[in-house]
Amino acid sequence: MFARLPGWARSHLAALRILLVFTVVCGLAYPLALLAVAQLPGLHDRADGSLVTDTRGRTVGSALIGQSFTDGDGNPIPRYFQSRPSAAGDGYDPTSTSASNLGPEDVVDTFDDPATRDADETRQSLLTQVCARSHDIGAFDGVDGRRPYCTAGGVGAVLAVYHAGPGYTGPITRVISVDELCPAKPFLTTYDGVTVSCRTLGDDVAAGRQVLVRGDAPARPAVPADAVTASGSGLDPQISTAYADLQIARVARTRGLPAARVQSLVAAHTTGRALGFLGEPAVNVLNLNRALDALTPARQ
Repeated sequence: MFARLPGWARSHLAALRILLVFTVVCGLAYPLALLAVAQLPGLHDRADGSLVTDTRGRTVGSALIGQSFTDGDGNPIPRYFQSRPSAAGDGYDPTSTSASNLGPEDVVDTFDDPATRDADETRQSLLTQVCARSHDIGAFDGVDGRRPYCTAGGVGAVLAVYHAGPGYTGPITRVISVDELCPAKPFLTTYDGVTVSCRTLGDDVAAGRQVLVRGDAPARPAVPADAVTASGSGLDPQISTAYADLQIARVARTRGLPAARVQSLVAAHTTGRALGFLGEPAVNVLNLNRALDALTPARQ
């Protein structure tokens, strides 16, 4: 019967049969097969999102997705271990997983000019973000928050150096602290005998020679790198053992627990390297904080 149909009709019928076959295979059989595999022991929890509940049965998060432990104003809660920063949306937004896409050469802050009617143009460079986070963590946890190329106030220690001649030649005529907006006091008084001034909104800092000042920070900062930088996904639920160890004294003091007891909980929630050699040991922050609440429940 189909042989009597015109060629175009046979082609359309063949395409329809292929569509129906692939719809059944790819749209029904394959997803159902994956769902069945996901229910196998050892895979079921991950497939369902590894949701975590509290003692009242309420879902409080996922063991696979990080979250912040802050109050309503965004301030870190001292009784909890803190997660690493996140660039996903407003922070740990699974619908906006991403990195900041800022690189090591991003050292110049952008300041908003209130005279313009544009939206707020303020943007911190990656260097200032790292410096500010390290400064704040140092104060929060009572450790040395200094880092190379950071000012004592927690911004990038960057200078724009202007010369009299072309191509950065000739004597220095002016020096600006790039990331310190007036009326801030510059982190350096002079540079090569020239007074350092704070930055004004009208300064063309790109015209100056960029100089980063290392300062007197230790070669190995007390605040580890994962405490001041976001992960590639923005959703990592773990922190390094170094960042966890840094927080033990503060959490123990706030909760009235012996530091050794908190240290043992950190060790219990530390996972080793994948396959024994990939990556570094890490601590799941949500599970660790849940274990702490089981010992000293949070105030409701």
